[in-house]
Amino acid sequence: MKKFALFGIAGFVAPRHLDAIKKNGCNLIVTLDPNDNVGVLDNYFPSAFYFKELERFDRFLNNNNYSIDFFSICTPNHLHDSHIRYALRNNSNVICEKPIALNPWNIESLLKIEKQTNKKIYPILQLRYHPSVLKLKQYLKTKKRRTVSLTYITPRGNWYPYSWKGDIKKSGGMITNIGVHLFDLLCFLFGEYSSNFLHFRQEDKSSGFLEFKNADVSWYLSTDIKDLLKIGNSQRTYRSINIDNEEFEFSKGFDNLHVECYQQIIQNNGLDIMDTYPSIKIVSDLRTKKIEINKGIKHSFL
Repeated sequence: MKKFALFGIAGFVAPRHLDAIKKNGCNLIVTLDPNDNVGVLDNYFPSAFYFKELERFDRFLNNNNYSIDFFSICTPNHLHDSHIRYALRNNSNVICEKPIALNPWNIESLLKIEKQTNKKIYPILQLRYHPSVLKLKQYLKTKKRRTVSLTYITPRGNWYPYSWKGDIKKSGGMITNIGVHLFDLLCFLFGEYSSNFLHFRQEDKSSGFLEFKNADVSWYLSTDIKDLLKIGNSQRTYRSINIDNEEFEFSKGFDNLHVECYQQIIQNNGLDIMDTYPSIKIVSDLRTKKIEINKGIKHSFL
């Protein structure tokens, strides 16, 4: 039975990791979070130890004979790099939520530590396991260049800009925090990207154009509920890929994707840290890009 530690147990995404650990027949030994709202543990691993301070967490690991196989990292984005390093140096493999890091040079640095410690860093890129995405991947095997429009609208309340997610230094901004999975999806479906243009950017929405090996993609990301009302969508989140004027909507089917990710990782079939590099490069570039409204295909929302 694989043994786990988890950083960020009080966070939004932690229950998906708890569910994945439990459904894969593993055990959660110890958790860490400065926020003590951690009653969710009772639903999964009530015997797991909990600490608010890293010093006490570290002392616990040093004073006990637990051999932790995996650290699951569910902390705010800007802490991923340091928490991954801590886990590797404690002789454990790492499973980390998106994004692995905020910048591509952080990934290059983590690769060196991965080699030094002979441990692995596994990203959570759950969209690669989505049934509709896998079917689409098969559909796209024909050697034809595609014209693509990606739309992702996921409304957030007034709290969002005041949390760490609204702080670009901590989250990387909306494009990184909301968009990194979608950009990874585009890399997965259409291959290496070669050009990257930004048409529009503000705190709660952005749009641009990406040129991939096998597609030209206009994209639109938004956390503004008014955008959801514009298209008359009643669901909480709207995800759509339009390929050559054919709609591929994938707002459903997200149950158990983390479970599948964990299963593949435990079986040594997990994705590699370098699988995340292209999407991290895209969002890192977009944070400093100048607006270029005359470059590439504009999204229909503009």
